[in-house]
Amino acid sequence: MEEISKKLDSVLPLVQKPSRYTGGELNSIVKRAADITSRFAFCFPDVYEVGMSHLGLKILYHQLNRRKDTWVERVFTPWDDMETQMREKGIPLYGLESRDSLKEFDFVGFTLQYELSYSNILNMLELADIPFYSSDRSEEDPLVCAGGPCAYNAEPIADFIDFFLIGEGEEIWEEVLDAYAVHKKSGGRKKDFLYKIAREIEGIYVPSFYDVSYNKDGTVEAVKPNREGIPEKIRKRIIHDMDKVYYPDAFVVPFMDIVHNRVMLEIFRGCIRGCRFCQAGMIYRPVRERSAENLCELAEKLINSTGYEEMSLSSLSTSDYRDFKKLADGLIDMAEKKKVSLSLPSLRIDNMSLDILKRVQTVRKSGLTFAPEAGTQRLRDVLNKGVTEEDILRSAKLVFEEGWSNVKLYFMMGLPTETDDDIIGIARTGYKVLDCFKKCESPKKANRINVTVSVSSFVPKPFTPFQWEPQNSMEELKRKQQLLKDSIRTRAITYNYHMSQVSCLEGVFARGDRRLSKVIEIAHKKGCKFDGWDEFFKYDKWLEAFDEAGLVPEFYSQRKREFDEVFPWDMMDIGVTKKFLENECKKAYRAEVTPNCRQKCSGCGAASFGGGVCYE
Repeated sequence: MEEISKKLDSVLPLVQKPSRYTGGELNSIVKRAADITSRFAFCFPDVYEVGMSHLGLKILYHQLNRRKDTWVERVFTPWDDMETQMREKGIPLYGLESRDSLKEFDFVGFTLQYELSYSNILNMLELADIPFYSSDRSEEDPLVCAGGPCAYNAEPIADFIDFFLIGEGEEIWEEVLDAYAVHKKSGGRKKDFLYKIAREIEGIYVPSFYDVSYNKDGTVEAVKPNREGIPEKIRKRIIHDMDKVYYPDAFVVPFMDIVHNRVMLEIFRGCIRGCRFCQAGMIYRPVRERSAENLCELAEKLINSTGYEEMSLSSLSTSDYRDFKKLADGLIDMAEKKKVSLSLPSLRIDNMSLDILKRVQTVRKSGLTFAPEAGTQRLRDVLNKGVTEEDILRSAKLVFEEGWSNVKLYFMMGLPTETDDDIIGIARTGYKVLDCFKKCESPKKANRINVTVSVSSFVPKPFTPFQWEPQNSMEELKRKQQLLKDSIRTRAITYNYHMSQVSCLEGVFARGDRRLSKVIEIAHKKGCKFDGWDEFFKYDKWLEAFDEAGLVPEFYSQRKREFDEVFPWDMMDIGVTKKFLENECKKAYRAEVTPNCRQKCSGCGAASFGGGVCYE
């Protein structure tokens, strides 16, 4: 620690935002390494400001640090200027709390929030002097593990990771650490520990214990265990009772601004809606809620322990919380008393939620966001979005009458069955919202309106009804982006869109297999990192890496799959059945809508977990 600290003292004045690398923040946790059985480096493969905004890190950091035998520290990807200094001065990647090298930890764990962080994982391992491939690591090296939404198709990085945790981490990590304490005392080999947890702990996936075979056409033939007692299917773990599971009453408070610099309250997990493009809506089923009383109590404790002046709710669809009015009233009363602001994202605008918004935004009316996702009703029905144009315009009318002037509309392009008329329909929706403002005669009406139309490129994801669908080519996405741009001829509508190359690469890794590990290694050696950041993204280097690995990216992204194809992720059991997803895909072709979970059970399979919305 002392050697790293001395070197850090010399380099921190040379980099921007040095507080990314110092540690020592309010509510951070420091222990004596000599007293610890399990040292766990929680690695977020992106910059500090992004990682420190991640709720999962906040939960597991504080939960696992309650254990006397465990010390969890935070590690983030150093920005380019800091990485240069670390390489020049020989500073290894280190834990923020102890400043010890990652080589001294028992576990180096990555959270996989998005596919374009995979090159950063290799960069962090290299900075820590840890071999990339699990097969190359010795008994002295840490165990490298990973979890998060991308772990549901872990195959593109399977060769780099010793084990994955599938599902929600609060209970499974406690079991892993209990098993490791016994293992460490016995002095056994790491392979023995992996074999034990793979057999005995539900939700553990050890890639080296599975063999993958391929057909002549390059598709997966089978994924099979290669050891006795290893499960053929890895079932995800979920928390059944959200009121009883741990939630921190203190967060680490950064010295600098981060993306979400506020108290975050997770009100429920899962989603009842069943949008056919949405992976989160499927992998987090079934919906499980925290009680309003529990949330209000947590909110007050977090405000007191952090000093934050802003609070936000976290969920996939806030309006679907059953006791929303009671929760909102309680939080608003507390916020007014504590002089903090309250943000209520993911609201469906109706009279009740508008009344609540008016109470929340008494001083300044910030912008409101709507997510129609598609420009025509036909395509919204294909998506099973559950929103009509009338819903959007009625909501816009309500907010304009109360003085709101900034509206954001989120859409996707490149969707299954999409036509040019659907693309032009995005512009038409923007114009109709403008027209709604012009017709508003309320005395509270704002002087002017700004409508922002943001369009992302659709990426088919595993465990969704669209997992069989091809992704639009880069050329086709660019054509559609230009078509929409040409359809918007007013400065009152701001049009934002994303680089199509980024979406195409995301599409490859979202549905990729183990052969992509070689591509990631080659791309890393060519300097690829921070691929989600425009200033770092090097698409030409990625294409070179695919070519050198003998793989074609279009095989993974632009190929339509047959319903009987074996997927690289078919060994994962998320509860929602493949047959249900197939039926939903066929209903999408007919633009047939499926009711949400509280209207009618659609038999998706999530009831097998024995709780949540399925048993309300």
